[in-house]
Amino acid sequence: MTDYQSDLLRLLSARGYLHQLTDAAALDALARREVVPGYIGFDPTAPSLHVGSLVQIMLLRRLQQTGHKPVVLMGGGTGKIGDPSFKDEARKLAGDDVIAANIAGIQRIFERFLRFGDGPSDAVMVNNAEWLDELEYIPFLREVGQHFSVNRMLSFDSVKLRLDREQSLSFLEFNYMILQGYDFRELARRQGVRLQMGGSDQWGNIVNGVELARRMDGTEVYGVTTPLLTTADGQKMGKTVAGAVWLHEDQLPHFDYWQFWRNTDDRDVGRFLRLFTDLPLDEIARLEALEGAEINEAKKVLANEATALCRGPAAAEEAAETARLTFEEGASGAALPSITASGSLPLVDALVALGFAASKGEARRLIKGGGARIDGEKVSDEAALIAVADVPVRISAGKKHHGLVNPG
Repeated sequence: MTDYQSDLLRLLSARGYLHQLTDAAALDALARREVVPGYIGFDPTAPSLHVGSLVQIMLLRRLQQTGHKPVVLMGGGTGKIGDPSFKDEARKLAGDDVIAANIAGIQRIFERFLRFGDGPSDAVMVNNAEWLDELEYIPFLREVGQHFSVNRMLSFDSVKLRLDREQSLSFLEFNYMILQGYDFRELARRQGVRLQMGGSDQWGNIVNGVELARRMDGTEVYGVTTPLLTTADGQKMGKTVAGAVWLHEDQLPHFDYWQFWRNTDDRDVGRFLRLFTDLPLDEIARLEALEGAEINEAKKVLANEATALCRGPAAAEEAAETARLTFEEGASGAALPSITASGSLPLVDALVALGFAASKGEARRLIKGGGARIDGEKVSDEAALIAVADVPVRISAGKKHHGLVNPG
């Protein structure tokens, strides 16, 4: 581990956030001398971010915890294009109203992780539509475009991936990296930003911005990326069989969010505690050393801490109690997803209504494969009916998804 002198880089290194730095020594010295405004960009492609963005959100939180200033850049302008980095195909373009609604939803998430205000280290949220929407094409090409080499842009892995697969990369998407580099330069001028952070897939875009700020304004700015985060079994973080793990409760119930963390692979517990909680490192070392059945206690701590940060302490307590009642006592917890019915209801319909299957066909396959249970009893009959009388009926899909059918 590099012997950093600043609280910022020491903390980021100790907790496993650092992958690449453009000039580690200069950034380390800067962070020791003064408050460093640093930013990460987020494109508002949905009304919530998901767990795949959580490393970056926590990176901004760590920035603030060490006395520096987080700048949350919402891509109201670049979101009209869509980042092509390591995507197999172009995103569908959203309209202004949808983008504005998405930004409003995402802002509510950040307010839980960061302290916003007017102080030196208080977070601010800005929208790149402020400057991108006003650009005139020919002046922009003359002023900014001359600093970008097409040869070099074609060499970036994010572009080569699409070209090597002979998948279309539109000229619109190709411009994204120029606009992101321009964002860094504009934020340096408008907000005094000296640091851009992002995932390892953003390295090329970040370096573009560092070079553009130096060439156009003579400003020294810096870049940091985090490692590509995959689970111990090689899966991309935040993706599950049931879909994305959304940070906002409008998209995912508290219990399902808590349960995602509770189901962490044993091998990932220590790493996730360092990245996604504020627990002290010595306590994390104690928890990750647990073995056998005891590691489940560490997973519960991870679930409680991660859920409390994102959803609030009350949501974490509610979800933990629901899990205890559901799994340890066989009862039904109030935080489980639920539907209402009367008389009898096909199990297939219940699985779809609870969101455990995307279609009736998928529900039938789940039942046929032995993955569905009614009140803990495995059901293999695709035509099975749920008898709804006076008490809720617990429906399970696999080991991780549970819901209730309440009497109507």
